[in-house]
Amino acid sequence: MGVQHGGAAGWCEQHGGTTTVSPGGLNRQRAQITASLGEGQQRITQLRPCGQARLALSLELDVYLADLSSFGRRPATLSYYRQKLVPFLGYLGESGVMEPAQIQRNHIRVFMLSLAETHTPGGCAAYWRAIRAFVRFLIREGDLDHNLLEGLRSPRVDQIVQKPVPVEDVAAMVAACPKTEAGLRDASIFCVLLDAGLRAGEVLALNVQDVDFVVGTITVRCAKNRTPRQVACGAHTRKALVKYLRLRPGRQPEDPLWTTSLSDGSRHRLTYAGLRSIVQRRARKAQVPVPTLHSFRRAYALEMLRNGCDVMTLSHMMGHGSLTVLKRYLDLQADDLARVQQACSPVDHMLGRRTS
Repeated sequence: MGVQHGGAAGWCEQHGGTTTVSPGGLNRQRAQITASLGEGQQRITQLRPCGQARLALSLELDVYLADLSSFGRRPATLSYYRQKLVPFLGYLGESGVMEPAQIQRNHIRVFMLSLAETHTPGGCAAYWRAIRAFVRFLIREGDLDHNLLEGLRSPRVDQIVQKPVPVEDVAAMVAACPKTEAGLRDASIFCVLLDAGLRAGEVLALNVQDVDFVVGTITVRCAKNRTPRQVACGAHTRKALVKYLRLRPGRQPEDPLWTTSLSDGSRHRLTYAGLRSIVQRRARKAQVPVPTLHSFRRAYALEMLRNGCDVMTLSHMMGHGSLTVLKRYLDLQADDLARVQQACSPVDHMLGRRTS
């Protein structure tokens, strides 16, 4: 990890807890695993369990992934755990570990220490989460009789609030959309992204019947946590949707809300790549920086809070399981804090001299 990330030795000192391994022994283990992993991230992702270890450890991984799948985890989630756990199991195999009961705390410590040389803190934390979940699974299955992670702390990752797309840029992108079917489609997409705070996947999964134009709600059936929810949208967003859908007279309730037309005249549901292309094209046309898809969701959270929405309602509408997740979206500026202080100052209320 080097100086930028605090150094591998610093990581081990911070996260190792009490250890029975001498500094020399730890350095030898570190050298051994670093040599086996090689330099760079590309090598570490190519490791595979080998020999007898593959028979036992890979089987445990397959069972774990099957367990996740049986509980409805998405393919992307299964791919994430496989991608992070295969290098770890590869290291265990090369270290002579043949079955789960042989895994020791120092195996995890040294593996994480080596990751710290080539990965950012966030990358190390991703591997840590996967290993933690896998260890807990082994404990539940009875393959481990104690928690290997006890005494080890997760890699420290600084929480950085990502910037939202400026609402002025969204307005410029909407204005850059022509009055054609494609243009009205794109304008309605931008309105929903900003006005409903949906994830890109949730937006793309919407059908025509999911929008209630009378009440002004959108039913999100394909949510990230598989828990359907309803969100509200404003009058201007509903008008933008109506203008677009008027150009699709043969639409059915179960049809995709947003489609793209092919050269043969057929319609297909808009894809993630197609949505990214739309954002890029309209941003360049409006001469504004190209925003990420998720920056619309951040802008929604910030603008809703600024406009008086309480955090509990906002967290529910965004589909968060806790307020902790919501904090990552809120990039409150100094004028936001000053405005709240002006309205809520305890001393101003106490002395009766509230400023206007």
